[in-house]
Amino acid sequence: MHAEDLKYLLALTLIDDIGPVTVNGLVAAFGSARTAMSAPPSKLAAVRGVSATIAGRISTFSDWVRVDNELERAAQLGITLVTADEDSYPSLLRHIYDYPPLLYVRGELKPDDICVALVGSRRATAQGRYTCERISRELVHRGITVVSGLARGIDSSAHQGALAARGRTLAVMGSGLDTIYPPENRDLCEKIVEAGAVVSEYPFGSEPLAHHFPRRNRIISGMSYGVVVIEATEKSGSLITAHLALEQGRCVFALPGGIETQTSRGTNSLIKNGATLVQDVEDILCEIAPQVDGNHPSAISSEPDYDTTESTAADGETEKSADEEKGGDEQALLRLIGDRPVHIDDLIARCDIDMNRMLGMLLSLELKGLVRQMPGKYFVIKE
Repeated sequence: MHAEDLKYLLALTLIDDIGPVTVNGLVAAFGSARTAMSAPPSKLAAVRGVSATIAGRISTFSDWVRVDNELERAAQLGITLVTADEDSYPSLLRHIYDYPPLLYVRGELKPDDICVALVGSRRATAQGRYTCERISRELVHRGITVVSGLARGIDSSAHQGALAARGRTLAVMGSGLDTIYPPENRDLCEKIVEAGAVVSEYPFGSEPLAHHFPRRNRIISGMSYGVVVIEATEKSGSLITAHLALEQGRCVFALPGGIETQTSRGTNSLIKNGATLVQDVEDILCEIAPQVDGNHPSAISSEPDYDTTESTAADGETEKSADEEKGGDEQALLRLIGDRPVHIDDLIARCDIDMNRMLGMLLSLELKGLVRQMPGKYFVIKE
């Protein structure tokens, strides 16, 4: 993105009470953040989600000193502002409904990262931390990038396991990148920067407020093929991440534990309600393999220990039928999209299918090079 366009997009994100869906909608409606910020309030208020109050704040915005200071601070700290239309922006994250229009990144995001999130209790048991580190090490040995939230407990163990195996790990923060939380993880943060990246959608100076973390969690799950809950109480914030993952169409995994153990009650509940039970790393890799395969063939390094022999004729017929049905659905969706941008909500209404299935179909078409996503969750046939 051109530096001047980035400046206007940053300005939009700094205006009070404007969330990511509204910012993305404005960019889609006007073609750029710069055009949106020069539009009259009446036209701004015509955009979905923009109230008269918000329209007034946009049209009267004048705090360009703060915008310039934000850009200067980023340069001083070696932080890159990555927009959703850039190649380094996580491709899976771009497909969630409320994807961040802008990410602050210290370190390196790679387009070919195959991410799995490991999350859990801040007050983890010694066994939970040990198991988390082991799973993290085994995942990176198989070519997986481990994502977590830099918090105490399980999050820290997830990052430490990946680092011990000399793998890649990404930390998504619930504060500005100039405010490391918890403070005792400052050294860990520096190691993560060297082996991956720390990421936030929050501007500099943002404190680790309680309401930041549920929003942060959607990024953790959104950039990952699956979310593994290692330990969790019944009220653990990691359960929020698991539920967000389900809404986003991601795989959800949980480690079982004793029925008397507080930090296993949340994970046992997830398994009871349909999460995949994890006994070893193969349980994770087998489940995400179908999603990864079309996007990153041969990305998972070593052979899994599940049966790869040829299926029976009956199985083959079933798979062929499912493939044909999927192809027919995608062709019908292509006809609906056409050569003019169509919003995802309109596609869902016209197809009468749920959000998760629609996101999966659109991702498949985008990976095949047939459609292109525009800001604000609009889609158009790729020329």
